[in-house]
Amino acid sequence: MTPVLSIITALLYLTAAFSVYTRLFKANGPNPKLFFSLGCAACLLHCVLISQVIFSDSKVNFSLLNVTSLVALIIALCVTTLSLRSKINLILPGVYTFAGSFLLIALLVPDSGTLAIDSSQVVLVLHISLALLAFGVLVISTLFAIQVNFINYKLKAKNITAVNHLPPLMQVESQLFRLLITGVVLLIASQFLGGFFIDSFFAKDNLHKTVLSLFALAIYLVILWGHYQMGWRGHRIMILSTIATAILTLSYFGSRFVREILLS
Repeated sequence: MTPVLSIITALLYLTAAFSVYTRLFKANGPNPKLFFSLGCAACLLHCVLISQVIFSDSKVNFSLLNVTSLVALIIALCVTTLSLRSKINLILPGVYTFAGSFLLIALLVPDSGTLAIDSSQVVLVLHISLALLAFGVLVISTLFAIQVNFINYKLKAKNITAVNHLPPLMQVESQLFRLLITGVVLLIASQFLGGFFIDSFFAKDNLHKTVLSLFALAIYLVILWGHYQMGWRGHRIMILSTIATAILTLSYFGSRFVREILLS
């Protein structure tokens, strides 16, 4: 059942991406009812798929593949929901393509690593859940930073056709910083729980993850300070956001990818 469900979900994601991408710069733009329906169906099936592989026998299996799938779902759910209120056509194809492609690739990769956590360990489960939610929101904020830079570049080049179906620059920038603040708050909450209530948070095996995630958090805080105190925007925000998100990705997935996939 799981492989079949994965393929169907992946095809829905990829079809949604295709429906947006092929009409991205057309006169009428993408059909919102079509890509929203496909995106919702894909997310719904993805939720079913996640529930089958993560939860079992009062355990929560946070293996690398499961966690990556969960992050892809969080991001897809968020952008699908945001598409109801905002024109985020530039972001949707990339998010849906990643989610669909990952589900197909995951079928070919043996999930040899397991990280089963007893669901009664509420603080640990909450810490991991907040961290993953923060990561998903911060990835989306980085995508918004790229979109801001794209719109700004096209406006300066007086290429109005390229941004006809995208929201106003100031609106996207405002959404970017709301997302960034939300992600930073979630990341701080996750780090607080880990630092004060989880004994192994500063253990030798986890120290590199902790240091990298705190370093990424520091960069995000610098971005917020630079924007609200120094007026930073545009290209600088995009570069710093991309660096911080790359560091956070390395923190969450780097060592586990080597251990569970490359060395398995």
